[in-house]
Amino acid sequence: MLKIQEIRELIKLIDQSSIDEFKYEQNGEKITMRKQVKGAEGAGQTVVREVPQAAAPQPAPAAPQQAEAPAPQQEAKPEAKSESGEKDSSDREGLHAITSPMVGTFYEAPSPDSPTYVNQGDKVKPDSVVCIVEAMKLMNEIEAEVKGEVVEVLVENGQLVEYGQELFLVKPE
Repeated sequence: MLKIQEIRELIKLIDQSSIDEFKYEQNGEKITMRKQVKGAEGAGQTVVREVPQAAAPQPAPAAPQQAEAPAPQQEAKPEAKSESGEKDSSDREGLHAITSPMVGTFYEAPSPDSPTYVNQGDKVKPDSVVCIVEAMKLMNEIEAEVKGEVVEVLVENGQLVEYGQELFLVKPE
């Protein structure tokens, strides 16, 4: 489970981002963070921590908050996917999606002056580094996991990505 300092860092990252809601689950324990707007007072954070023993009581109080906050977020996600969604619905069969293992900032190159790790059409191997996801000031290299050709890059350099968000589509060999 995340330590208190890691949770504090996540709260800071979420406050500085456009993310409205963040969920993290590991070994049956869950953490949910939601931004709430309180009139003219500004934005605040709600942190809900669920553990297996207390999983039943906590979702009930969180349900009204989820009904308010995620509605715009859920509408925004399909729109973002719809740009490539039309293409993906017919072309996704047989493609491997490389996903982000964490919340962070996506970088396509090791530094601003360096060339990108991979571009559309490049061949990759399972151990090929395809990007970096920066989380809590740590640079995490993301590997391709499969041998194949990069069909599509789904995110832009410097974009904030969520846990499980698809970054690349690869056609396996």
